[in-house]
Amino acid sequence: MQTLETTLKQRALLFAARHLETCLNADHSDNLGPSIPCGCGATARYVDRRAKMITTVLGDITLQRAYYYCAACGQGFAPRDGALGLDQSGLSPGVARMAAIAGALNSFAEGSMLMHELAGLEVNAKAVERTAKRIGQEVARDEATLVTEQPPLSTVMYAGVDGTGIPMRHEDLAGRAGKQPDGSAKTREVKECVVWTADHLDAAGHPERDKGSESYSAAIESCQWNASQPDETPAFAARVQRELTRRGFFLANLQVFIGDGAHWIWNLAAMIAPQALQIVDLFHAKEHLSELAGVIFGKSTDLADKWAADRHRELESSRLDNVLTAIAQLVDIPGDKGQRAALEHAYFRTNRERMDYASFRSMGLAVGSGIVEAGCRVVVGQRCKHSGMFWSEDGANHLLALRSAILSRRFDAFWSRRRSPVQLAS
Repeated sequence: MQTLETTLKQRALLFAARHLETCLNADHSDNLGPSIPCGCGATARYVDRRAKMITTVLGDITLQRAYYYCAACGQGFAPRDGALGLDQSGLSPGVARMAAIAGALNSFAEGSMLMHELAGLEVNAKAVERTAKRIGQEVARDEATLVTEQPPLSTVMYAGVDGTGIPMRHEDLAGRAGKQPDGSAKTREVKECVVWTADHLDAAGHPERDKGSESYSAAIESCQWNASQPDETPAFAARVQRELTRRGFFLANLQVFIGDGAHWIWNLAAMIAPQALQIVDLFHAKEHLSELAGVIFGKSTDLADKWAADRHRELESSRLDNVLTAIAQLVDIPGDKGQRAALEHAYFRTNRERMDYASFRSMGLAVGSGIVEAGCRVVVGQRCKHSGMFWSEDGANHLLALRSAILSRRFDAFWSRRRSPVQLAS
């Protein structure tokens, strides 16, 4: 059966490819006369019809096109290539779309293999890489310039940001400080924004992410405001603002910004969405208490577990004064233990208004940002952090733009804007 169906498929595709080739080559409307304007402003003159091998979703075809040459700039071109959406890669738009998706969701080598196994097309790993990054660059440009505000999916919209490091090429790390023994860096931080809704309730009756509501936008970008130019929005802050606008976040009755407690996150939220309710992720807050208990009483000891459990209950019931008092009693311990307690006391004191979990839950709000951490793994980690991978800044950003668009279900809309209709000769 496999042999039969494979043979018939190959013959059907070969027949269709030859028909497509015949239809395209029978149409000479791309001969626009003896001369046409060139992009440089001069005049390009008709030379002849020239052949180009194109890989289509049906297989390889030979396309004949009118070829023009401009003596002023020394460049030649075929108007039909632009009309059909072709470039120097030799891939049709349909194959370029396949290669872009394959390269965004898998390694470039795996993408090449999938093109062969699933579509019967021979597109090598380097071609998959170039196509994915090129289309990713187009996606990045498109999403930076086209921001259409949509109605919110819910009366309550959630947003969060986080960061994760990816391995970089040496030339993209020059002069950067890092955590290596010699003070150098091996990674750069990708910052990610996630927007979602949480109208669905879990088994305990708490709100949880509505499946399919999440959208992502990620890049290696700065989020630091320049004191000398306070009116200039950092690149990542502008990215977050675009994503929130696209999702109708600012139109929601209630806007919630959830984070892990890092200062840069609240600075960003205050600048981009000052009206949003700020919540420290409950898991992170509990994690701070558990780690402190381990430092003070010994990791995984009964005393540490009991101290942490007591503080967790106080935290969830919004008894922050009790939590702060319990931590304050540890600050006077000599040495590193007391210093760690002082740091945690400052953390909870600074974020106490963002930790009113009993009130938040009484309002029917989610208090966890697990989807943001999951987004770092799904968007960034699963594609950019495999062994042996080293990225350039542009290459990573273009691929992340493409992957974000696909995982946010925006790629089809982008592709519809990108393509142009083509009339075939009958």
